[in-house]
Amino acid sequence: MDYCGVRRILFSYVLINGILITLQSKEEVLLDMKASGSELGWLTWPSEQGDKRGWEVAQKTLNGSQFYSYSVCNVGEREQDNWLRTTFIQRRPSASRVMVELQFVVRDCNSFDGASLTCKETFNMYTSEADADVGTTFRKGQFKKVTTIAPDEITRKNLQPVNTETRVVDGLSLKGFYLAFQDIGACVAILSVRVYYKTCPATVKSLASFPETVAGSQALSKVDGVCMENAVSEKVPRIYCTMDGEWVVPVSQCQCKPGYEEIKEVCQECQPGYFKAAVPSEKCELCPANTQGTGYGDAACPCTPGFYRAEDDPPTGPCSGLPGAPQDLQATTQLSSGRVLLTWSPPGDTGGRADLTYSVECRRCDGAACQACGEKVRYEPASTGLTETRVSVSQLDAHLNYTFTVNAHNGVSAAASKASPRAHGPPSTAALTTSLQYTDPPTVTSMRLDERKPTSLSLSWVVTPRHRAPPRSFRYELTYRKKDDNLNMTTYTVLVLDRTSVRVSDLAPATTYLFRVQPITEGGAGGASIEDEFKTLADAEAPNYTTAIFWSVVVAAAVFFIVAVVLFVRQRRRNSHSRQGPEDAYFSTSEQLKPLKTYVDPHTYEDPNTAVLKFASEIHPNHITKQKVIGAGEFGEVFRGILRAPGRTEGPVAIKTLKPGYSEKQRQDFLSEASIMGQFSHQNIIRLEGVVTKFKHAMIVTEYMENGALDKYLRDHDGEIPSIQLVGMLRGISGGMKYLSDMSYVHRDLAARNILVNTNLECKVSDFGLSRVLEDDPEGTYTTSGGKIPIRWTAPEAIAYRKFTSASDVWSFGIVMWEVMAFGERPYWDMSNHEVMKAINEAFRLPAPMDCPSAVYQLMLQCWLQERAKRPRFPDIVSLLDKLLRSPDSLKTIADFDPRVSIRLPSTSGSDGSPFRSVSEWLESIKMSQYSENFACAGMVTMEQVLHMRNEDIKNIGVRLPGHLKRIAYSILGLKDQTSTLSVFAM
Repeated sequence: MDYCGVRRILFSYVLINGILITLQSKEEVLLDMKASGSELGWLTWPSEQGDKRGWEVAQKTLNGSQFYSYSVCNVGEREQDNWLRTTFIQRRPSASRVMVELQFVVRDCNSFDGASLTCKETFNMYTSEADADVGTTFRKGQFKKVTTIAPDEITRKNLQPVNTETRVVDGLSLKGFYLAFQDIGACVAILSVRVYYKTCPATVKSLASFPETVAGSQALSKVDGVCMENAVSEKVPRIYCTMDGEWVVPVSQCQCKPGYEEIKEVCQECQPGYFKAAVPSEKCELCPANTQGTGYGDAACPCTPGFYRAEDDPPTGPCSGLPGAPQDLQATTQLSSGRVLLTWSPPGDTGGRADLTYSVECRRCDGAACQACGEKVRYEPASTGLTETRVSVSQLDAHLNYTFTVNAHNGVSAAASKASPRAHGPPSTAALTTSLQYTDPPTVTSMRLDERKPTSLSLSWVVTPRHRAPPRSFRYELTYRKKDDNLNMTTYTVLVLDRTSVRVSDLAPATTYLFRVQPITEGGAGGASIEDEFKTLADAEAPNYTTAIFWSVVVAAAVFFIVAVVLFVRQRRRNSHSRQGPEDAYFSTSEQLKPLKTYVDPHTYEDPNTAVLKFASEIHPNHITKQKVIGAGEFGEVFRGILRAPGRTEGPVAIKTLKPGYSEKQRQDFLSEASIMGQFSHQNIIRLEGVVTKFKHAMIVTEYMENGALDKYLRDHDGEIPSIQLVGMLRGISGGMKYLSDMSYVHRDLAARNILVNTNLECKVSDFGLSRVLEDDPEGTYTTSGGKIPIRWTAPEAIAYRKFTSASDVWSFGIVMWEVMAFGERPYWDMSNHEVMKAINEAFRLPAPMDCPSAVYQLMLQCWLQERAKRPRFPDIVSLLDKLLRSPDSLKTIADFDPRVSIRLPSTSGSDGSPFRSVSEWLESIKMSQYSENFACAGMVTMEQVLHMRNEDIKNIGVRLPGHLKRIAYSILGLKDQTSTLSVFAM
């Protein structure tokens, strides 16, 4: 695209929630002095008076094209006040913020003899709004100052560098405006003035259309969209337009409604035989078994006749039939006890379901009359809902005929009964004729005392038969004990008798005993009496202390034993703590003792609310004030806000929110992250302020880190931070990781993007979404069963076997060190994940970044050792970084830098023999594509010209940041030594 064109569209890419979204920004030009190609008729004030001259217009020719410039040079005159005003610039109503790009040259005041006291090297830019063109009327009081323009380079001798500055004019509200430039005594020439504003173009994202939106003065402007035809959303879809005219962070995306699927950004009806039941589903599915479609756009497939769905079956599942009859039903009788044991086999056809149950019906016949058995009959375990193929029936009467029916049921039997009351599984029936003599044993109804003596009691009891049949012979079981016995040391005495009376001897005088009698028959035990108490008579004999003394000795011995055990356990624990402290745990071998784990995995809790309330404090949402959106997290938007909770100091906080329409798993993961953060307390770990879980909108509130993510902060300050300060930032990160490793905790996603920076440049570890706790053994690992892992930051053993340890976190820390020393550059540049894994397995390691201290790079290489056991531990890393910070001279030795390793060379060379086909391709390979226009305007259009550039030439085209200047200069140096087709690693 031509640099001087009227409109430019810039493309960039961003990865949001795993989806690659193309972002576009469009520039609408309101004024372009250079592109007009003619004299613009701008107003100068004051008009020419005598020998004094103000701004003058001049015509020049460049490459066959004419262009005009305005210049003024009254450096020898005092109190200069020369104004140049543009014509009326009409503004689009929604464009309240415009950009003004100036190209100009300024001459060095020292080049004028005797004018150093009056000469200036700056000029001012003003603006004035109006609803209509005022023509040639000019009043200085109507203009307000925007900025002072100062050149980066001034003209000396034969050098005339062109300065380019861009300024923002904000808060515009009227129909148009003027720009004015005030000269107060400089020798300046304005070569180009370009006024433009940026827009986010109309677009369609996730089945929602968004209108063209003018980029505002806010970092993020919310724009509402409209769902496309046959698409719905729980909330109004929206997206954010940045100040640079880019669409970011789509929220509440639209989805096709039931019966429709997304095909080429359009919701189309499901074809016959297919259905889509819910909005979140993506594609139409084939109708399941035993169902049939009704036509186009089906939201569900009804069951075919004879098949049903249970109430708890999903509408997307198959339909089922009724089960067949149970097989091989048999009845086994126990005549003496009045019991029947029924057994059977499952039906051959279960209806295609596994939730099979059985029910038993009983009918009895006395002669010709038959009726239901009623509540008297007992079933063990039950008469309905049976999952086993057996049931015991008791409490049967003698001399009656019984018929038992067993029915099979499955999950759709109830639904089938509602559809057709006669619809049920065929039953299996067993008829049984009994001739029971007596079905129930007798019951002891009462017990009486016949005779009482100091050492004996005579007792008798009454037996009541419950059936008309004559009783058989019975035996009786008599149980007795002392009433005042300790319940834990009670001694029972049992006598088996064949009569209804007994004389119990060898009792203690003046002692109360408890007695119970139960009849015993061949079929089992009968009804027992209630427990009656009887007391022996008192005796003149001395009390018997033998038993009391014996039990006293036993109790004393037991107490002594318990005390001895408690003292022994306490001594063992004290010795264990003295042998090993918390700091030693990181270096323990398998033979050494390991301290108790202090971290608790919230995933062990069934209810995530239990875990989050255990480790985090609840905050009322009225105490939180949201101010603005500062980004988007995994679960929803992230806000900057203010926390005003009672008992706390008011201050800024970051507020993570849970997006609408979340699943239960997303809510559990959201709360689990808070449960993890709430267990940490360290100056280099992000601090959890509290959570909101008891209200509709769940939130996680953390401390606010003003400078945001570390990688972006470093890219924005490339070359501005000295090495010792970078090492200090790494020391803070390593301190936080040592704290986590001491708690047997693995982060698994340690990267510069997950490190936050505050105003004091203090770094804090954050984002615990992928974290898991280690096992108890010293070499414990967490083995994942799948899912995505960050390849560029992950150790090779974690990639190959999905095993994560503190040693794998050390590897990731080495990558973070490289990111920090490279000012946020992407690890392994634009290599694919497959190429990264291949290079690592072939022993390739990232080269030292530019100006990286040798000691720091050697620590990186130690972190990247193939054998994880040989890598340093976090305590070792903290100790080494402390030593480097205490000895700044150790950072002066710089590691060797090879610029050829820092770029990906293409497989073919350009026509001029360089490894790149164009200047823009070369700049993109070293991540400096933002300077493409600078090179083009300076006439550097071939790689042959680039190879002859010097440091001064790079500065003159507008590269001012020290880090960018070094990167471009080192790359040019490396290109001079390269062949056209070689690279340091296999492609």
